[in-house]
Amino acid sequence: MLPQAGTFAVRVLIGALFVFAGGLKMGHFNDLATAIAGFRILPEGVIGPLAVVLPFFEIGLGAYLILGLFTRAAASIGAIQLTVYAGAIASAVIRHIPATCGCFGPQDTATADWPHVALDLALALVCAFVAVRAPGLYALDRRMKAR
Repeated sequence: MLPQAGTFAVRVLIGALFVFAGGLKMGHFNDLATAIAGFRILPEGVIGPLAVVLPFFEIGLGAYLILGLFTRAAASIGAIQLTVYAGAIASAVIRHIPATCGCFGPQDTATADWPHVALDLALALVCAFVAVRAPGLYALDRRMKAR
């Protein structure tokens, strides 16, 4: 019971983080596109659509985690997403590009650096933990499985 309670707590916290980050980006699509373009990784034609979709994707992913719905898949996707973010930030640091993170909306003007890479990788490990231990207490996955 205790390990499932821990999984529940971690699942809800990481889910809330995704909802919070996506919510802060909502309505600031141009700012997000500028932040994404600053990393100089993606082709121009991808940046605009990604900037529109990403906030909704993060909010949806967070909601799935909070509700415990398709928990293993949602947590795995979150781990992959955070690893991709860490790779993008590491790429900017290695290439000495002063890209701003934009992780928490337009107010987030933190420059890409190694601590951000470490944080994203640590959060990816948290998601991986949830994926392995899924679904945890109070998950809709449990109700769906019981039927």
